[in-house]
Amino acid sequence: MARERPLANEGKRGLYVRSIDEVLLLNEDEIDLATAALIVSERWSDLVHGRRYLSTLDNMTLEVQQRLDKKWLKPNYKSIPIINRYLFHELGFKSVTEASDPDVLLLHTVLDRKRGYCLSLSILYLAIGERLGMPLYGVVVPGHFFVRYDNGYTKVNIETTNLGASYLDKHYIEKFKVPQGSDDSIYMKNLNKLQTLGCLFNNLGNAYNDLGNIESAFLVLERAVQINPTLPESRSNLGNIFLIKGDIENAVREYRIALQINPNDAKVHNNLGNAYIQQDWFDDAIFEYMQALQFDPNFIDAHRNLAVAYCKEEKFEQAVAQLKQAIDLEQEDVDSHSQLGDVYNQMGEHRKAMLRYKAALAIEPDHAQANFGLGLCYKHLGLVEDEILAYRRALTSKPDMLPALINLGNAYFAVENYDAAIRYYTKAARVDPNDPWIQYNLAAAYSNKTDYSRAVAVYLRTVELEPNMGEAHYGLAYGFYQLEKFDLAWKHINIAKQLGVDIPQDHYEAIKNRIH
Repeated sequence: MARERPLANEGKRGLYVRSIDEVLLLNEDEIDLATAALIVSERWSDLVHGRRYLSTLDNMTLEVQQRLDKKWLKPNYKSIPIINRYLFHELGFKSVTEASDPDVLLLHTVLDRKRGYCLSLSILYLAIGERLGMPLYGVVVPGHFFVRYDNGYTKVNIETTNLGASYLDKHYIEKFKVPQGSDDSIYMKNLNKLQTLGCLFNNLGNAYNDLGNIESAFLVLERAVQINPTLPESRSNLGNIFLIKGDIENAVREYRIALQINPNDAKVHNNLGNAYIQQDWFDDAIFEYMQALQFDPNFIDAHRNLAVAYCKEEKFEQAVAQLKQAIDLEQEDVDSHSQLGDVYNQMGEHRKAMLRYKAALAIEPDHAQANFGLGLCYKHLGLVEDEILAYRRALTSKPDMLPALINLGNAYFAVENYDAAIRYYTKAARVDPNDPWIQYNLAAAYSNKTDYSRAVAVYLRTVELEPNMGEAHYGLAYGFYQLEKFDLAWKHINIAKQLGVDIPQDHYEAIKNRIH
């Protein structure tokens, strides 16, 4: 397609950079947004030659330019309907509602699929506007991004998720609950191109977190905070990564900064409560969960988390009340039913707990926690066969569920099925090889089966992990006695006695007589 005149971005240094670090060194007027966005595509996807998409954008812009020329229009606010008709009606670009797939956030994928999220569609729109020489800016509000035309006199908001429709600022402020009165907030302001890239990094990091790619999420969210330190979503999302990594101090710092900018964000209050729970700061956690519910009374996760905090303080009735509210909000919420069963179990009300677990299993028969909880109820009621069946069902959907493996081993031990007990204790030991009590139980099962060689080997592993476990030393004494290693039996029975184990006198004398 022959060019009648150069595009407005021609000659910019930003067209020739090769990395985001180079982009960050440019002045605002030197950045080419599309080039920077395609560098992101190359870094965070399998795209190799992202720059080939620049010619696609150039050709799209030239098509718009020709249409404007035919109508004797300059690239100003009057050209917005022309761009909208071309992009959304003729080319068929549309929005997707979820941004869980990182590819949907990348410019090259938007161009390939003609589908995008609010931010990625806006970057496409901004790239074309930049090539036309239009004063277009990205604008961010809590959970959303749109485009604004602003030449200093005329201002037009452009909603890329709705075919380029125009809404007043009031619409965004009310719909997305934009906090008012904070000069630190980045919301509703015209963003420069670097700030728009910062929003892209934030969304990309959040998507990687959802996919469980924590290291990629951490890298891009650090970059997002570096670029937009006053975007609370970036702070909150980075806090989530710190929380996953177990870095509670930094998680709390990021959440608090986010709340300084947007104090009405229920999710951040909830996440801050989660951080406090991990520090055992239960009163602080309760306060944050209540703040979350003040701003969003229908926030089911906050109701459930508040119930957890109340249980930590043994305020079981308050916990029950919160979980009943969660169930009222969503009758089919299997986790709330199961959690309520857990609370009743802690209260010793096992029949009430059974009813809740069964309600959860009516919704989701393979729910691991509900099956495990039901097993605990059967244990308290002395129904061992039902207990075993419940634990096995839990392990069907979650084979590495450690409490179920241990309890199933205990249940088989109780009915003297030592082979089955050994099988599940062994599986539990593979999940957590450093738990001395799992090793002790396994050794006891071998001993009860009269396999004293294996019992001694596992007891030795037990005291290696926990040298002061008197019961294990006593088990070693018994095992060595059966293996006729009387010196070692004498050594360990005395250690057990020193550690406070109540040794039957006849056992003690039997070993002593073999020594002297």
